Amino acid sequence: MEPLAVSGTPSSFAIALILCAALLHALWNAMVKGAVDQPMTLGLVNLGHFLLGIVMVSLFSIPAAESWPFLVASTVIHFFYYGFLLLAYRHGDLSQVYPLARGVAPVLVALGGWGIAGEALPLSGWIGIALVSSGIAILLIGRRISFHGTALFAAFMTGLIIAAYTVVDGLGVRTSQNAFGYIGWLLVLESISAVFLLTWRRQALMQTGPRLIAVGIFGGLLSAIAYGLAIYAMSLTQLANVSAIRESSVIMAALIGVIWLGERPWKKRVIAALVVAAGIIVLASGG
Repeated sequence: MEPLAVSGTPSSFAIALILCAALLHALWNAMVKGAVDQPMTLGLVNLGHFLLGIVMVSLFSIPAAESWPFLVASTVIHFFYYGFLLLAYRHGDLSQVYPLARGVAPVLVALGGWGIAGEALPLSGWIGIALVSSGIAILLIGRRISFHGTALFAAFMTGLIIAAYTVVDGLGVRTSQNAFGYIGWLLVLESISAVFLLTWRRQALMQTGPRLIAVGIFGGLLSAIAYGLAIYAMSLTQLANVSAIRESSVIMAALIGVIWLGERPWKKRVIAALVVAAGIIVLASGG
């Protein structure tokens, strides 16, 4: 079966989907980083994935058989993603880990899409990706706070894994014949990690009030919707476009820190936002 054909230039609709996904992704990552018990919170986030996944599985048909190897592969890759993400946040700041993890992904996805999916980006596409990645890199330049070695390694591995599951899910959803069915089953399968995380932190969970549990599950719904939108966008435009535009979540996370948490320096964050915005415009207008 031939995979679904996609557009090289992202439409306004696709860009809106990806930007919405980016905002939701920044929000749930901030929730996990700011949590007192990060493993338990991530377990609750994955429980939220399961709840939304069950709803989608009941509403939409099973994806085509050709897409199931991608579903299984993505599920396994996501287990490693959660492990390295927790390790990175245990030893590093949100404003350090998040930019690095998300910043290395666009170039890796572009290379993966080129080498595996045969996607040939125009020059403007590569320029856009370079701008987005450069804007993210600005957030890492000249920091006075040292970067913990373990956090650096875990953040880079997280970025590598992000690139891997982006390529896998991009290929999988195009062979699924049912994007929403694919998304639903992925959410159900990768939420298996909630069993391990919540069992591991069962004592803390038993001492946690219903309000905090509800907040964690709500964060999971945000996370599930965020990645669901990103996967659906992969059925509309090239993998590298989705990955690069989605990295605007780094800037959104920076703005959340500036406006809500009073993080500084704010000037460098604003400059980075402008560079990323330029990259998005180039990606959207490239032919």
